[in-house]
Amino acid sequence: MTDVDVFAELAGAATGIGSMPGGDARDTARGVAAELEQLPHLPELPARGPGADMIGRGAGLLTELFVQTEPSGWRFTDRPGRDTRRAVSWLGEDLDALEEYTQGYTGPLKVQAVGPWTLAGSIELRHGEKALSDPGACRDLAGSLTDGLRRHLADVRRRVPGATVVLQLDEPLLPAVLAGSVKTASGFQRLRAVDRQLAEHALRELIGGLDAPVLVHSCAPGVPIPLLRRAGAAGISLDFGLLTERDDDDLGEAVEGGTLLLAGVVPSTDAERSDPAGSVQGVRTLWRRLGLAPELLGRRVVVTPTCGLAGASPAYARRALATAVRAARSLVDNPE
Repeated sequence: MTDVDVFAELAGAATGIGSMPGGDARDTARGVAAELEQLPHLPELPARGPGADMIGRGAGLLTELFVQTEPSGWRFTDRPGRDTRRAVSWLGEDLDALEEYTQGYTGPLKVQAVGPWTLAGSIELRHGEKALSDPGACRDLAGSLTDGLRRHLADVRRRVPGATVVLQLDEPLLPAVLAGSVKTASGFQRLRAVDRQLAEHALRELIGGLDAPVLVHSCAPGVPIPLLRRAGAAGISLDFGLLTERDDDDLGEAVEGGTLLLAGVVPSTDAERSDPAGSVQGVRTLWRRLGLAPELLGRRVVVTPTCGLAGASPAYARRALATAVRAARSLVDNPE
């Protein structure tokens, strides 16, 4: 199935970014599957502690590279220890719950993993500096992550055989990596900016090495939309509140080129109940400003919270997903 075929099933769809509050994998998976009928996702529960967080989970996917927690954060180590085993165990628990509540499901299913540049900017080498400081370490990390993601995607397909698995790469640090604003391990200096062609090449190699449509999510300002498109991203997930009119041309070219846009418009922390249709008014305004065909709106936009919902209350997180679903439907029913 091509990316176009997958996305054709997402007209009027909504999904979550990934993280959810609490620590009950079964209860969370049940809620996500119930609310997100068109594009459910594998929940992440970082409140459980190190190994369930985005970086720990991503490190647990690596092959032949191992990590442990230090007072400063995550650091590479020579052999798998308690922290690696815990990350693998929690991922397995989450997959068990997802499998239970997606029995018989057919359609797109989203899983998330931290991308190579955010991982490199977050894990320290054995001597203490971040992997981002060492080009060789970045290459090794990207290759290891690619291998681990192949295995992960195969596992998900085995557990939910009717699903078409879509991968979301989380790259919140990518704009900072390109701008040279990632702090050193000491925090007193900043690491040199990564060349944009090098960053693009690494992402292209990873995306091209996976047999699945890949979306890239970044809830930071200055997301490099053209770079991600050239690297092969089939969709881009953004916090809509961080966009400016300077992004218009890049967004317009992306949509016209067939890129799926995941619009983060529902607040990711507890907020007053809002009108679902009103929450996507900014998306409609952008569409008109870009001169895009209204009938494309519901087909090229998936509605999401602005970022992960780990910081929200469980009740609000469930409500936010329901709001996103109703907002997405309004884009189909009333595109103008």
